[in-house]
Amino acid sequence: MATVSFRDATRRYPGADRNAVDKLNLEIEDGEFMVLVGPSGCGKSTSLRMLAGLEEINEGSVFIGDRDVTDLPPKDRDIAMVFQNYALYPHMTVADNMGFALKMQNVPKAERQERVQAAAKLLGLEDFLGRKPKALSGGQRQRVAMGRAIVREPQVFLMDEPLSNLDAKLRVSTRTQIAALQQRLGVTTVYVTHDQVEAMTMGDRVAVMNNGVLQQVASPLELYDTPVNLFVAGFIGSPAMNLMQGKVVDGGIQVADYTIPVPREVLAKANGEQTLTVGIRPEAFKVSQDGQGLPIDLAVVEELGADSYLYGMLATLSEEERLNAQQIVARVGARTAPHKGEVVRLAIDPAQVHVFSNETELRIS
Repeated sequence: MATVSFRDATRRYPGADRNAVDKLNLEIEDGEFMVLVGPSGCGKSTSLRMLAGLEEINEGSVFIGDRDVTDLPPKDRDIAMVFQNYALYPHMTVADNMGFALKMQNVPKAERQERVQAAAKLLGLEDFLGRKPKALSGGQRQRVAMGRAIVREPQVFLMDEPLSNLDAKLRVSTRTQIAALQQRLGVTTVYVTHDQVEAMTMGDRVAVMNNGVLQQVASPLELYDTPVNLFVAGFIGSPAMNLMQGKVVDGGIQVADYTIPVPREVLAKANGEQTLTVGIRPEAFKVSQDGQGLPIDLAVVEELGADSYLYGMLATLSEEERLNAQQIVARVGARTAPHKGEVVRLAIDPAQVHVFSNETELRIS
């Protein structure tokens, strides 16, 4: 097992107008489950492939443990990779697929079979060892791909969107199995996904990327509670954080006809900016009982049993302004949910108000 270090690691594709990965600095602890997350094209898969040796590093370096592997071929890096398309050999049995890398390393047959059996037991594949991949379901194929990585006993597991080909229900069960398995094995794991729910539920820490630049690295809860900038605030969380422009006034930030209370010391950090962005998580709202709060024109009410989700627009917006305005989402108790078509006032928990600079897009609260 080993640590992983990206040190100013940069990848630029020929003819591109910007770096695919720009000066990535990231330290991954021994035995840690690190998730790289971000929208398509943000550089997360490229970063993983740089670590695997499948992409050239134009500047900077990558270390596994205290070994500089920047210029080593993939086979010499002591890593095992799980791809989203499984990459299984269709003419081989499950057992042969799992043991193939060991065969190429001239591992004796008896030891090979022992390691394959042990991995199969771990993954619940003992009854499928004689089958070909075409006779397996998507979830079973993914477990075979995991088994092939496990038998190699590498220093680092690399996983590139391994669940993206599975249906929604299977993804949920498989992601808990992968997280539990990683904890049992204790192998350093770098996992790439575009699904931020997957990232939040699996990772010890999560690295959020955008346009090739690392935005923030933190525990899932820290990312949720204290996003460092507007991008992380809008990306992490489902439904997403509500982000609204407001005018700085005495006592807070005015949005529509309501002043959201913000401490004076936070407003002092605005460096004279007259408008700021306020971020409010859906669960920080509640339906106002005293007529104070943001006026929302409700378009949809989703009743999910324990909770209800309210979707609407600020009631003070004109029809033209609504075309470009962000929808407001609130999560409230099912018993207090109003009806669609109503105008309701949403009160806000002052302790859960996030404030961002419009100029720098950085958090100031």
